[in-house]
Amino acid sequence: MELWTIGNKAVVLGYLVMASFLMNFASAASSWHILSYLLYLAVNITVPIFKNIRLKQTLIACSAAFVIVCAIRLDPLFLLLLPINVYEFVSSCSDRRLLAFVCMLPPLLFIPSDLIPLYLLSALLSYLLYACGSGLSGRLENEREKMRGELQRLARTLSENNEYIRQSEYTIKLEERNRLSQQIHDDVGHAMAGALIQMEAARRLLAADRDKASELLGNAVAISKDGLERIRLTLKDMKPRPEEMGINRLRLFVDELAAREGVAATLAYDGDIDAITPLQWKIIQQNATEAVTNTLKYAQATAIHVEVRVLNKLIKAVVSDNGVGAEKVVKGLGMVGMEERAASAGGTVIVDGTNGFTVTTLLPCGGR
Repeated sequence: MELWTIGNKAVVLGYLVMASFLMNFASAASSWHILSYLLYLAVNITVPIFKNIRLKQTLIACSAAFVIVCAIRLDPLFLLLLPINVYEFVSSCSDRRLLAFVCMLPPLLFIPSDLIPLYLLSALLSYLLYACGSGLSGRLENEREKMRGELQRLARTLSENNEYIRQSEYTIKLEERNRLSQQIHDDVGHAMAGALIQMEAARRLLAADRDKASELLGNAVAISKDGLERIRLTLKDMKPRPEEMGINRLRLFVDELAAREGVAATLAYDGDIDAITPLQWKIIQQNATEAVTNTLKYAQATAIHVEVRVLNKLIKAVVSDNGVGAEKVVKGLGMVGMEERAASAGGTVIVDGTNGFTVTTLLPCGGR
């Protein structure tokens, strides 16, 4: 609202300055006018600086008194500034805009008759300006409060979602532990219990019937082997395949990139990704991370695409963007590191900056 006040004062003061100088005052009188304008500006520019309401009201009252003195001693046109100070003072004490407009009217009894139309026009325009400004400020404040409330609601929702995710992860871990425990009890526990029974029976028959004891020990050995095989199969089923770990880690990297950096990040893959070894997945992941880091630093890109293709004899991993690119690519430590990692597995790295920026990692296939 203070900006509206400053703008209103500036417009009326500008009219006053132009009207005064067009009347061809004497040089001495013009000097007093200039000094009055500067003093009025100094006082009214000081008003928004202070936060204390009492001090503001004091400065506004001084400005109004100064306007009256200038109107009496120099030029009645100074009275055109009075409605602004009156409204500003009353509105600082009360929210009733109509009361402020009424307070602008008493000076009509003391001003020259030829100035009354201009005074009424200044008072009316000031009232309309302040009324519109107050209404707009109120609506903006309401919108700000709504946005603040919505932000708080979203923050609470996000916190609740994070808590739900943590609880879900904990529940999933408990369920997996329970499933594994039950599977070990059903498959392995029964086998081990059967083997112990057979061995205990063999121990008791060892002195009386060695052949029967030997048969029971053979059964125990067979049961134990079967139990160990079940343990191996259980652990094998639990452990994710290397190719699943690699593509899922890359997918997680792309999803985090889109969420954290605000760019459109996508992932595509094709071919027999089972042919990619864990070491090759590590190289692809590290080179993709380095390429994306360079893109975020220098390319000014809004979209990043990561692609992995398994061809007949090659594994092709590409990171491309829609950024500014570079006609001449200067190799830094990051790019040298990518080339060294690829070379350690018999591969190479190709960099192209003609259309955006593209980093291609080529690795030999068949090193499973």
